[in-house]
Amino acid sequence: MEDKARGNLVIIGGAEDKYGESKILKYVTQMVGESGAKLVVMTTATEKPEEVGLEYRNVFEKLGIRDIDILNINTRDDANADANCAKVEKATGIFFTGGDQLRITSILGGTRVCQSLNKLYLQGIPVIGTSAGASVMSNTMIVDGNNNDPARKCTLKMAPGLGLIQEVIIDQHFDQRGRIGRLLCGVAENPEMLGIGIDEDTSIRVYPDAHFEVVGTNAVTVIDGKSIKSSNVSELSPDEILAITNVTVHVLPGGYGFDMKNREVMRLHK
Repeated sequence: MEDKARGNLVIIGGAEDKYGESKILKYVTQMVGESGAKLVVMTTATEKPEEVGLEYRNVFEKLGIRDIDILNINTRDDANADANCAKVEKATGIFFTGGDQLRITSILGGTRVCQSLNKLYLQGIPVIGTSAGASVMSNTMIVDGNNNDPARKCTLKMAPGLGLIQEVIIDQHFDQRGRIGRLLCGVAENPEMLGIGIDEDTSIRVYPDAHFEVVGTNAVTVIDGKSIKSSNVSELSPDEILAITNVTVHVLPGGYGFDMKNREVMRLHK
């Protein structure tokens, strides 16, 4: 895992506070460097790019960032255009909005903009994503699954993500939409991976040494599948209730972190 998180990420569970204390977005503003910052807001995930882009422009301008590019890459031609690559390459921070994570991967995957994004990430430029923009950060992402339901086999749809962080599965709007069942299914199917469920108005700041810190008002749930003794996930009878034993679960609010390399909880301060 030590070489699986190689840059700086802020992964937000969605519905981040934009008009109150704005704890997460203030943190993001500090990361990208307020004065002299150049923030690129990627609206690829949403089908309302103008509306969503304008909202984030207004929010980040109020927080002190003056140079903001709203980049609506809506086609693969857009994602290979010289002008869009140039905008990405000049950024001091990249912010992915919410929407549909498959739009992000299907439009950006394998394009010049995606190559530019990866280059920035390896240089340490912060990459931030909320909601769908959070799910897409990992090498394997959840595309669809049941909310507020018991964990059931064969109900989870996953696909390749952007791969900025590997060996994890990220879910967002976690507690608010009752998604623990579907994340348990994901970990049962891929027990070598960590399941990370991020609540709304909550985020993880991922460092290049593969540890993260919780930032926000709610909690992050970490599901560690390496301790699993048995599950029925590979047996017949699809859609039956999932059986899983000896799975390890941590619930971490602000003030806590997690060492993903050693799979250990970190207490940052009281």
